[in-house]
Amino acid sequence: MFLGGGAVVLLLAGLAWRRRANGVSAVQAGDREPPRRVVVIGAGFGGLQAALELAARPDVDLTVIDSHNHHLFQPLLYQVATAALSPEDIASPIRGILPVSDRTRVLMATVTGVDTKARRVLCDSDAVSYDELIIASGSQPSYFGNECWAAAAPGLKSLKDALGLRQRILASLEQASDIGNAAERTRLLTFVLIGGGPTGVEMAGSIAELTRQMLARDYHSNPAQARIVLIEAGPRLLAEFPPDLSDAACRALATLGVEIRTGARVTGIEAGKVQLHDETIAAETVIWTAGTAATPVAEWLGVKPGRGGRIAVGTDLRVAGHADVYVIGDAALAVGADSKPLPGVAPVAKQQGHYVARAILRRLQGRRAPAAFVYRDYGTLAAIGRHKAVAKFGPVHLTGFLAWVTWAVAHIFFLIGFRNRVMVSAQWAFAYATNDRSGRVIVGRSKLRSGQPPVPKPGNSVMPPSTNSVAPVT
Repeated sequence: MFLGGGAVVLLLAGLAWRRRANGVSAVQAGDREPPRRVVVIGAGFGGLQAALELAARPDVDLTVIDSHNHHLFQPLLYQVATAALSPEDIASPIRGILPVSDRTRVLMATVTGVDTKARRVLCDSDAVSYDELIIASGSQPSYFGNECWAAAAPGLKSLKDALGLRQRILASLEQASDIGNAAERTRLLTFVLIGGGPTGVEMAGSIAELTRQMLARDYHSNPAQARIVLIEAGPRLLAEFPPDLSDAACRALATLGVEIRTGARVTGIEAGKVQLHDETIAAETVIWTAGTAATPVAEWLGVKPGRGGRIAVGTDLRVAGHADVYVIGDAALAVGADSKPLPGVAPVAKQQGHYVARAILRRLQGRRAPAAFVYRDYGTLAAIGRHKAVAKFGPVHLTGFLAWVTWAVAHIFFLIGFRNRVMVSAQWAFAYATNDRSGRVIVGRSKLRSGQPPVPKPGNSVMPPSTNSVAPVT
């Protein structure tokens, strides 16, 4: 009986404790702050990195806004433009990358402004409220005040741009094969790239390989008929690389037949021709790879832009006067340990995205903010062609085959998603074994005239080109 009475007492005490604990929990739940509303503008490298670390958190309501529904691996965009890869090989739907959660929203829209007083992001179809805002909207082409050049010299920034350039390059080869006029054939087979950074170097090498392969095999023509001209206003190509790697890149391009014009300034661009100080180059295809500027973030926030339209941020990547706004990636003017602006490349954006996500989570947890952001440079690479690349890992410089293999492995590793890694690996393996490219399909038929872009007909899927790109490894 004593044991039975003791068991009843313990049971009653347990029920009372449980009821009391449930009451405390209910009070705590009632007092708990609502989830923090975090909005990320842009699903590039930086925005996606931040979103991945904030998604599915119980204390975060996340909204990702992008004008496209996919994340794009821009370092390989030039390979889509030159028929080496398919668009879906380097792009993945944003919704498929982020973990499934009721607290995560993806909005395909164009941002038109930010109301910092009301804490709202203004879109073309909606207005999204925020407590914390991460702007990772990237960059757009900069023609250094000559915006009228854009129509004749498109850049490479999106899948639409890449497909438009692919259409133009392949159509030029087709039409050149059926023209008897020597001068017109030369113009159709001349490709001019303006800007000797990583994008210009990689694009020039890839076009050189593509045209020589196709002219010799598909058209039974002399590969030397194709002319690829790479123009750089500075004294050398790949200015951000050490001089020995710039020289190695020049030698590799020369073996592919690329004409390199350093110290050459473009004074005018019209449909079908490029004007230098003392020379006019007639060319059907002109590609702008010379520069980029930030998206209109300064206009959104009502602050003064810095160099290239970028927004000056502090060591915590926040905008002065806007404690709840972070700017990262190409849109941010952040300073490195050497007091120089950090480059607008993928590794910087990814590390900044990680830092900002960590800072927000620490604030939510009531912990001290992380130390100042410090960029860690793990290396930069640029591919020039088959077995040709340059790479810099601190004091270690690589060229040739070893650099090329390193470049390929690094880019496959950092691609988003297992499928993309498999598909790119398979495409590259096929191209290596057969020396062929599988994407040589022209969709629709457009007549190129006087350098004008193809004009789509109703129901035609031809996409006219536009904008620019960045290539170093992540």
